[in-house]
This record gives sequence, structure tokens and C-alpha cells, in this order.
Amino acid sequence: MKEVLTAEEARRAALAAQGFGGRRHVSLSPWRQIAPAIGRMGLLQLDSVNVLVRSHYLPTYSRIGAYDRAALDARAFAGGKKRALFEYWAHEASLLPLDLHPLMRWRMQRAAAGIGIYSGIAKFATENRGYVRAVVDEIRRRGPLAASELDDPGTRSGPWWGWHKGKTALEYLFWAGEVTTGQRRGFERVYDLPERVIPSEIGGAATPGETDAIRALTLAGARAHGVATEIDIRDYFRLPAPETRTALRELVEEGTLMPVRVEGWQQAAYLAADAVIPARGTPTALLSPFDPLVWHRPRTERIFDFHYRLEFYTPGPKRTFGYFVMPFLHRGRLEARVDLKADRAAGRLRVLGVFAEAKLRRPDAMLEALAEELRHLAIWLGLADIAVEAEMPLAVSLKKHVT
Repeated sequence: MKEVLTAEEARRAALAAQGFGGRRHVSLSPWRQIAPAIGRMGLLQLDSVNVLVRSHYLPTYSRIGAYDRAALDARAFAGGKKRALFEYWAHEASLLPLDLHPLMRWRMQRAAAGIGIYSGIAKFATENRGYVRAVVDEIRRRGPLAASELDDPGTRSGPWWGWHKGKTALEYLFWAGEVTTGQRRGFERVYDLPERVIPSEIGGAATPGETDAIRALTLAGARAHGVATEIDIRDYFRLPAPETRTALRELVEEGTLMPVRVEGWQQAAYLAADAVIPARGTPTALLSPFDPLVWHRPRTERIFDFHYRLEFYTPGPKRTFGYFVMPFLHRGRLEARVDLKADRAAGRLRVLGVFAEAKLRRPDAMLEALAEELRHLAIWLGLADIAVEAEMPLAVSLKKHVT
């Protein structure tokens, strides 16, 4: 195993670990092809932004191409043995493969004690124990419920995004693992008891000790990166620093991770012993802002020399690139970013901005590939045409490739 990696090798290792480089499909892939992609990533981050499509759908699309979103929904929110995913706090609110459920119980146990959750939620749960228990009893009695459907949801007030007391209680219970997501209506979470949602073979599986669980998640984060710094690995599942450092030492001692130096990186790095470093790494794909390849911004800059920030909550006049800006991975490098919007009523994919990286030397090749990606994306989203509405010179050139 190499002790020093070039920056190019690190980039290729990262892409391979994240599942890029395989065949991407034009026809809809079924669950049997969706599942391995999600398993390789380890989670899908959820977010309410829906300008293009719900963001948790996009990472799988970036890796395997077109697939049946209904198949993903069915496995995320199905009942009984068909369920393959569960929702919990991992990187942020995320969908995770069921085999990670036991590994997340340490976080649930900490949350139940008020550790590792928002202080306002913990304080509410401590001061309103009777109400919190009544919410659990109501779900047990009545079945799956949204917060607004509780007998006594309360009124919206306070600093927690205007949450009423019912929502606050349910969020505490969700953190603590006493309720989970039974389904979602639109993006509204409908809560249910874990024993009615999580298959019995998973719910009844032994709960690892906290040390063992964090070590397993540390390894999973390292494998998902290929090569990574300590902070990269911690960030993937938002693991606590002291325990992760201990886990890293143990994983190095047993040979599962290898300490390496990477050209241009100031921090020490770890290479998974089973990591693959392809001889070539030239995948092309549009990426969600919440794609695990780019969600940790310091790593994105370190690997791809690509400065990327979310601008959703920035007032329009102060945005640099736009609202929903997707990095464009072209032949293994982040060469551009595109501001996109799905106009569902008109059946149109709107291109509101196109921006190339300053270091790009062959814009025509990039634009041709981007046009092809936009065509495939529009078809997958059920949009009949593409409208390049931006007026900057690069957009004018893109329009020639799209039409």
C-alpha cells in the first residue's frame, strides 16, 4: 500500500469510493440497481429545497443515471420487509440503509439523555415529560401521525422555527429513537413507532456498545471517502471528535486504515485498505448541492480546487451564482456550475446561469457534455424541453449545444 498519494490519485480514489465511474442508464433502473449505489454512499441527505427535485433523489441519479424514484420512495417508506431505508440524523436528516440502524442507537441513547441535540428541544423534553409521554401514547393508540394531527399540538411560538409543542416533542422523540418516520406526505414527516416501521430482524438486532458503533461508523465514513482526513471522516456521520480519534488509532493498528500523506494536503490522511485507485477517473455528472462528494466544502476545495457555497438563504441581489447551483463534474473534475430550476407547469428545465471555472481550458468540450447531461436530466424529470435563459456568453454558447 502506498504511503504517499499524488493529488490526482486522491481525486480518483474519492470518485471511485463514492461510486462514480460505472455505467449510467438512460432507461429507468429498478431497486436492485438503486440499492448498491445508496449502500456505497451510506446515506442520502434530506432537504426541503425542491426547486429542481427533492435533493435526496439526485446523488443516486448522478451515479447510475435514470432510475425509478417511486422505487426509492417505496423502499424508504414501505411497511414490513419491503422497507430498506430508515430516516435519522446522520450527516443531517438522512435516509440510511437499515443495517446502520443498530449503529445509530448510541446517538439515540445520548439524545434521550439530552446530549448531542439542540438545547431547546432537550429543555422542553425535561420540562414537559408528561406531555412527551402522552404524545408517544397517542401514536401508539391512533397510529402514524403528523405533528399537526395530534390531539393537542399546541400553537406555533418560540425560537425553534416556529414549532408548536407537538412538533418539539416529536422531534425529541425522533432524536431519541422512540418514534421514527413512517412516511412522508410531500415533505411532511409522519411519525410512527419503530416497532411498526423497522423490520423485526433489524429492530431486534443486538445494540453495539457506543465505542464499537462509533468505530464502525468511522470505518464506513473512511471507506465512503476512499482517502480522507480525520475531519472529513468525522463530518460524514457527524461523529464526536475524541471517540473518532480513538477509533482511527484502532483501525490503523488493525490494518483496516492506512495513514498516508497526500500531495498538497496539510493534514494527515487515511486510506481505506480496500480503497480502489483507478488508473483513470473521468466520470461526468451534475451534482446536488447535498451530494456527499461535495457537501464538506473544505474537502471539495482540497480535492477539486473548487470553492462552493450554498446560496439558498442569501438574498437574491447578493448571490454570486444563483439559488440552486449544481456543480458539474466533467471527466472527473469540477469544471463548472449551473443554476437550474424545473418549471413543472410548463414542462421545462430552465437554465438560469452557467459559470465555468477560471482554470477551464476547453469550454466547448465541457458545454457539449453539459448539454447532454441536461437533456438526460430533463427526460428523467419528465420535462419536455430545456430553456437556456441566462444571457452571459457561456450560456449563449450552451444554447447552441442544447438546441
